[in-house]
Amino acid sequence: MTSLTALKIAAAVEALSVCLLFANLLTVHWPAVSSALGPTHGTAYLVTIVTAFSAAGAQTRAKWLSFVPGIGGYLALRSLR
Repeated sequence: MTSLTALKIAAAVEALSVCLLFANLLTVHWPAVSSALGPTHGTAYLVTIVTAFSAAGAQTRAKWLSFVPGIGGYLALRSLR
């Protein structure tokens, strides 16, 4: 698996999980959902940052954009292309 493929997957999981966390917060606020999605989002966020930093030919801009929560992976991907 290439680093760009891993970054695409991590960015998708990060964005989806933060959307679901906000949806849970704004509607029913079930603790079980937060307990399951919180660590998932955190792991995807960290994987996004590490993958952006290890991508071949990654510019400094792409590396710093990966730190934006929720959409940082997509911003880094856009900068890498």
